[in-house]
Amino acid sequence: MNRNLVLGSVLVGLVVLAALVSFVWTPHDPLKVDAAVRLMGPSGDYWFGTDKFGRDVFSQIMVGARTTLYVGVIAVGVAAVIGTPLGMLAGMSGHRLGEFVMRVNDLVLAFPALLLAIMLGAVYGASTLTAMIAIGVATIPSFARITRAGTLQVMSTEYVLAARAGGRSRVFIARRHVLRNIAGLVIVQCSVSFAIAVLAEAALSFLGFGTRPPTPSWGRMLQESQELLTVQPRLALVPGIAIAVAVLGFNLLGDGLRDRFDPRLERR
Repeated sequence: MNRNLVLGSVLVGLVVLAALVSFVWTPHDPLKVDAAVRLMGPSGDYWFGTDKFGRDVFSQIMVGARTTLYVGVIAVGVAAVIGTPLGMLAGMSGHRLGEFVMRVNDLVLAFPALLLAIMLGAVYGASTLTAMIAIGVATIPSFARITRAGTLQVMSTEYVLAARAGGRSRVFIARRHVLRNIAGLVIVQCSVSFAIAVLAEAALSFLGFGTRPPTPSWGRMLQESQELLTVQPRLALVPGIAIAVAVLGFNLLGDGLRDRFDPRLERR
């Protein structure tokens, strides 16, 4: 039994379940400000207590999971849709074109998500869209690199050489042979990149370049709790644990999927 895959699936499933349930039910309105119950500790009515504005922390965690997954899905989806074809193009093209694509890829890699978010935020204003674009663009090079490596391996196989000798077009070879054989690599990269996207979204929201209030966000919950860190450490502990669970879950899921798609690693 692949323990990493099982444990990762369970942790990711908890995050996804919290996000889905938040669409139909939360213990309290996560946006409701109630000064009468501000900084209340955990109780039967408020499971994780309330923050400095009197908002229910547990409800914010549930809705924050929705925001985190939304940003991650869009950002990783954009990176996969753009980075995978670029990697395949670099691996299937001639030396000059392939090198040109990878050098442009390296140039994009030089701009981290935080810097892109600052640039986009200065032009368009901080928002969830800014975070998605910044994280997505910053993740493209990872997909391009791993896709190119897998494509080069597939292109050197005998069945691809036979297809080329038979006059098959590059598009046919890419769709029929290359994409099918590197799909496992892309799926694993999606899982690993999702963990990076969770951290990036939290960091951008913490710095004020991500999801804007009043929409709940785990990163902004950390930012709002820092002034009360010595008085109410749970306000930072709860969203911190949520981020850790999500990141650990996606990393374990990625490791489990890698072992699943590579039987040699699983036997080890």
